[in-house]
Amino acid sequence: MKRALSTFVLAFFFGQPCRAVEADVVVYGGTSAGVAAAIQAARMGKSVVVIESGKHVGGLTTGGLGWTDSGNKEVIGGISREFYQRLKKHYDRPEAWKFGKQAEYKFYRAKDDAIWAFEPGVAEAILLEMLKEHKVPVIFGERLDRSAKGIVKDGTRIASITTESGKSFAGKVFIDATYEGDLMALAGVGYHVGREPNSKYHETLNGVERGYNTHMHRFVKDVDPYVKPGDSASGLLHGIETEPLPADGAGDSRLQAYCYRMCMSNDPMNRIAFAKPEGYDEAKYELLLRNYEAGDLRLPLKLDMMPNHKTDTNNNGAVSTDYIGQNYKYPDASYADRDKILTDHEIYQKGLMWTLANHPRVPEKIRQNMAQWGLPKDEFTGNGNWPHQIYVREARRMISDYVHTELDCRRKRVTPESVGMGSYNMDSHNCARYVTKEGKVQNEGDIQESPSGPYMISYKSIVPKSAECTNLLVPVCVASSHIAYGSIRMEPVFMILGQSAATAAVMAIDGKTDVQKVPYDTLQKKLVEDKQVLEHSRANRPDAIEQKKLSGIVVDDDAAQRVGFSSVSSSSGPFVGTGYRHDGNEKQGSQRAKFMCEIPDDGFYEVLISYSPNANRATNVPVTIFHTEGSTTKLIDQRKAGPIDGAFVSLGKYRLTKRQWGVEVSNKDADGYVVIDAVRWIKK
Repeated sequence: MKRALSTFVLAFFFGQPCRAVEADVVVYGGTSAGVAAAIQAARMGKSVVVIESGKHVGGLTTGGLGWTDSGNKEVIGGISREFYQRLKKHYDRPEAWKFGKQAEYKFYRAKDDAIWAFEPGVAEAILLEMLKEHKVPVIFGERLDRSAKGIVKDGTRIASITTESGKSFAGKVFIDATYEGDLMALAGVGYHVGREPNSKYHETLNGVERGYNTHMHRFVKDVDPYVKPGDSASGLLHGIETEPLPADGAGDSRLQAYCYRMCMSNDPMNRIAFAKPEGYDEAKYELLLRNYEAGDLRLPLKLDMMPNHKTDTNNNGAVSTDYIGQNYKYPDASYADRDKILTDHEIYQKGLMWTLANHPRVPEKIRQNMAQWGLPKDEFTGNGNWPHQIYVREARRMISDYVHTELDCRRKRVTPESVGMGSYNMDSHNCARYVTKEGKVQNEGDIQESPSGPYMISYKSIVPKSAECTNLLVPVCVASSHIAYGSIRMEPVFMILGQSAATAAVMAIDGKTDVQKVPYDTLQKKLVEDKQVLEHSRANRPDAIEQKKLSGIVVDDDAAQRVGFSSVSSSSGPFVGTGYRHDGNEKQGSQRAKFMCEIPDDGFYEVLISYSPNANRATNVPVTIFHTEGSTTKLIDQRKAGPIDGAFVSLGKYRLTKRQWGVEVSNKDADGYVVIDAVRWIKK
């Protein structure tokens, strides 16, 4: 039977004076992880309270990030999947489509159990509904007092915490579900900010790496970095590092950039034109304008369509919504200084949108494109239609007895005591903007590397060292290296870890033990019972084809030389290995992938290509086969299934000599999504 909240809480909610709230589980942070944790604790019969510093629950999930970065959706279970299933039920109703039509939205499929793209307001309504169903109280507008007065510890246990208003919250177990890790830090738990050197955890992608950035989020044209072009004495333009970057592979205190995930609308009935913000400074957009004048004519926005003609708008290109280099102090900053950083980000991003829509140095085609967009009238109505949550892509990361690293993401070591799974790219946005040795500006830090399938996340990564705190769990600022966190930091994963943290919290309470001593066998059994996914084998999926079982020479998408094609998926089969990549149905003509093969003997070879067919695929994918007589380009209809070995289409037979040959796939003029999966060469 659920234990009731103390009379102190009842007094609080009825507006009577009180200074203490007691609950079995105290959740600080109303993010998606915090919501999932609270619901799980309530389901297990414990009293729980959520303390949220702002006015909303859900964090990024309700703050504009409607385009779910999920990777392999099969490993999303428990409360996390319930949420996305509820979203689907909402959009099953015709009345949910106020500004659009259900049949026209390509990411809605009636047969699916869940939907992964949604409007911010709808997401928040559903999370609030779930909290209400479980009678979970949420106390809004209370920020943790980050001074010594903000926490009372009894040895290694937190007894209570206090907010700036003077309200105290006592509990048996605490969960820090914030993006910043403020409670974790106040409790004396060790943490890291920035990028560790590659050598720290035997990684390859974690530290500084100038040469790695070969994706779209960089300068592809030469742009002068100086206030007065060609004159280094005139100083650097806004946003360019004045201090040199450390050596490649070294660590530093830089963070991947933040931005607001704007929800935009192109419906004239629900659109507010972009206004020039107070505090607009044209000098902050000089790099953007010079980049256009240098010939980079890309729209610097990634527009993922949500229902009802809205978007989740993300960073894209050389100069975009990511405010590179302006967030380094955020994790440890005071509330006042954080507010200044957030205001600066907001002004910058609002100014960027106005500039793109109005500035005469922006190409007319871009301005015309932007003229159709604006902020939606029906979103973030209490915040001037602007998102209430910035995208804190990383802040503090706990240092526990087990730090999740690139080795765990790539499954190069055995990850102990799984409490959930991730599968998205190891994705770091740019961390710095610097001057190259050639005297041009460039971005650094962008990494998008697939883990090639789902991986486990250890319970040991969400609990502190026992010497530091024994009744605290940390499902968001988990113990992880910079690059591994780039994969973990997805909202569905945070919800998964939030639920697992709450399950362990309840077991620690019932067992009168430390969170570090919760028996994993018991925890594992309960998590599985509650439909959490703790392990997954791609080889056991019927439509996953093992590369080693195919005849001939097979090159999977992981080994292809790519420009673009950074989106990884396994949502539809068949496919070779753990999944496939696609172009996101954007940037036609700028994305390509080359599969290279070392031919061992002269002769004729049949060349075959695989992809996962779907109705949203392109019917005219250009595939170029290189051979002794030159090259041959064929257009492939990726809506049609491959007839050979359940996945492959023959590209013909060609004479090849003993050397390296290739097959290139591009998305030039493609009329839908372009998928890359695998290429085979079979000697005839």
